[in-house]
Amino acid sequence: MHVSGLGINEELGKRLDRSRLPTRQDRNRALLGHTQKQMPKNPLTPKQVRRRHPKMAPEGAKQILMEAVNFARDRLVVTWLADGGFRIGELCGLHQADLHLREKAACGQCRSPHVHVVHRPANPNRAAAKTKAEWSIEDGVVRDGLIRRASPAMIHTYFEYMTCEYPRDAGHGMLLVQQHGPRQGQPWSTDAARGMLRRAGDRAELGRVKPHGFRHSFATAVLDASGGDLVVTREAGGWASASTVDEIYAHADVHDPDFARALQKVWGEEL
Repeated sequence: MHVSGLGINEELGKRLDRSRLPTRQDRNRALLGHTQKQMPKNPLTPKQVRRRHPKMAPEGAKQILMEAVNFARDRLVVTWLADGGFRIGELCGLHQADLHLREKAACGQCRSPHVHVVHRPANPNRAAAKTKAEWSIEDGVVRDGLIRRASPAMIHTYFEYMTCEYPRDAGHGMLLVQQHGPRQGQPWSTDAARGMLRRAGDRAELGRVKPHGFRHSFATAVLDASGGDLVVTREAGGWASASTVDEIYAHADVHDPDFARALQKVWGEEL
């Protein structure tokens, strides 16, 4: 700091010239520490990541992680978790036959691009959908199960993955596969997907990123966009009932200006 005051390395001096409140450890280490009111702030301290709810993904996680991951497969995973609200078992348990990503698919059950989430307990990677809704294959076409709409971004990342990375000789028919190592081309496990997200979150300084956090964020976003419609949110995310959505996700956002205005009105402080 003294040297920067003499005109040497002024930019570094400005970055280091910050302050913070002293911690108990600071006071214990310093002579007469109990009298200290502030301490220099360490510019290398990890930044704080804001989350609207502890279980939700960090704000902006989708866009940040898209820059941090290494494979087209991983960009697909991030996008489908964020835009589709999939559970990680559902996503890793998908087969190519479950994906109807063109309009007016042969199943005739949804005109828009969509995905059939079905329960397959015999998947080689042991990934399975939580739901056990009835489903069938008729003339090679998957029908029923839980139907999830697919966003344009989901479709884009799918075709990028299929074009650039998906092995042509994958006889198992599953969507997500291992990219390298002795099991290259084999179905990708849920543990491996969690590990990928954890490492990407660390690289992007987002802290611990969990797959289910995207599902919480998805539910809250759909609730907000639909004006609190529980039925729409239930169908979008494949929950068992609207009451489940109500109990888990229908909570107020304490950062919402409407929330603050409502309290101000109750307190008689409305402007």
